[in-house]
Amino acid sequence: MANHYDTLIRGGRVIDGTGNPWFYGDVALAGDRIAVVAPHGMLPPERAASVVDASGHVVAPGFIDIQSHSIYPLLHDPACLSKITQGVTTEIMGEAWTPAPFGGRIESPLSFSILSDDFPEWDARARTWTRFRHWLEALVERGVSPNVGSFLGGGTLRRYGRGMDMGPSSAAELATMQQVMAESMEDGAFGVSYALIYPPDSFADTDEIVEICKVVAAYKGVYITHVRSEAAQLVEGIAEAIDIGRRSGAAVEIYHLKASGFANWHKMPQVIEMIDAARAAGLDVTADMYPYVASGTALASVLPPWASAGGKFYDNLRDPEMRAKIRAEVEHPSGDWEALADETGPDGVMPVGFRKPENQQYVGKRLTEIAAMRGQHWIDAVLDLLSDEGQGIFTIYYGMSEENLALQLRQPWIKISTDAGGLDPAWAAANGPTHPRAYGAYPRVLGKYVREEGVIPLEDAVRKMSSAVADRLGLRERGLLRAGMFADVIVFDPATINDRATFEDSHQLSVGVRDVWVNGSAVLRDGVHTGATPGRFVKGPGSVTP
Repeated sequence: MANHYDTLIRGGRVIDGTGNPWFYGDVALAGDRIAVVAPHGMLPPERAASVVDASGHVVAPGFIDIQSHSIYPLLHDPACLSKITQGVTTEIMGEAWTPAPFGGRIESPLSFSILSDDFPEWDARARTWTRFRHWLEALVERGVSPNVGSFLGGGTLRRYGRGMDMGPSSAAELATMQQVMAESMEDGAFGVSYALIYPPDSFADTDEIVEICKVVAAYKGVYITHVRSEAAQLVEGIAEAIDIGRRSGAAVEIYHLKASGFANWHKMPQVIEMIDAARAAGLDVTADMYPYVASGTALASVLPPWASAGGKFYDNLRDPEMRAKIRAEVEHPSGDWEALADETGPDGVMPVGFRKPENQQYVGKRLTEIAAMRGQHWIDAVLDLLSDEGQGIFTIYYGMSEENLALQLRQPWIKISTDAGGLDPAWAAANGPTHPRAYGAYPRVLGKYVREEGVIPLEDAVRKMSSAVADRLGLRERGLLRAGMFADVIVFDPATINDRATFEDSHQLSVGVRDVWVNGSAVLRDGVHTGATPGRFVKGPGSVTP
């Protein structure tokens, strides 16, 4: 008898992604689709080309990371190892920046604001990515292990129309941005992403974002945002996001919900009430989070956004008059920007992403320690190190509470994300430490917060990682274990799944995810990456192509 199935996954606890209780079942894959999900024993194993014993394991839909930073990593390495080993089968990118479309006033497609990297093998090609879809098509043509999709970076949009200039956009500049936004939605963007603490996103006022989001809403897309403040002005930042949704008609997703800084921890219940009230009023507002009490971004983020005005960030760091102005603002923040070091204090800021050999002595040291080692005020140390390194210097900021993490996890509208790229210790460790979320976000939820602490049930955790994200993005054929859906499937051990990466030793793969299929092709078997690159370009609801 001919084989009916390519793969039959037998005898596991099937958690289908809906939030319903697990059941013992068998999942059959044929081609790139799930053929059958049935009670255990109903599907004859002899009708499958390959049989996988999942007894003692959970079979679940692949996880969808709504806040991936894999743009650079995937240009370098298609395997996305640190994500695949977490069970991630779809990477959704685009916070603040995308390498396409290239045009308008954008000077370089593979750099943005204060962050950049060198990809000489891609640079010339990237200059041909004049439409949003071009870079994702190029990734898939080269081959990628996970599925890939993206929002249009709001900073990219702003740079396209207005460059790095501060101030409101002119009518002509706004019209250009609206046209690019519409084209990008038709190319498959899920919406627009503004990270409002980073320039040039932070240069855009509420009215400008509303006008862009009206275009997004016309294509049933999402406004996704790193709000303007996650600390002293957290409530105001959430209120702005809700207001943008109300005025534009676009659905709203809040990136990595948090209350940063001890003085702001008490605000989280109020923020949750604000989101609940917005939803009760008919506004589609939800959020995502990562399960760590420390965040991670550039050391340059301790400086005011206007330090990057005109694209002259590093020139400004070396200019005595500008240095004095920057230092005065950091010492006494005006309140109209997110002063990260003011929230945590310099002792809560730990730079780790140094690249020059002479600066490796500072890796893992707090700013207070670095300043003492250099015999400088900590602000002068920051300015000099940024100038010397010529890059943003990835940094850990200690500022959140475990109590708030647990409270957030229990909210029905919360999803899990990483806010990180897919890495491989074999090459990433040489670049210095990173945030452990790149390796452990999903296993940490399933190990620490589900199995060990019982904050949420396993089935709800899986829902927050799969179907809840698919629903938010409009991915109607992913996120569930159901016949006819794309075969993005994972097998993990609920008794052992856990994160291993720490802030002290970040390049450690997680444990517990045994097998992963993307579009029916095995990319992880028995914990080992197969090298397969079956990932596809997944597109938003406004796409005019399949």
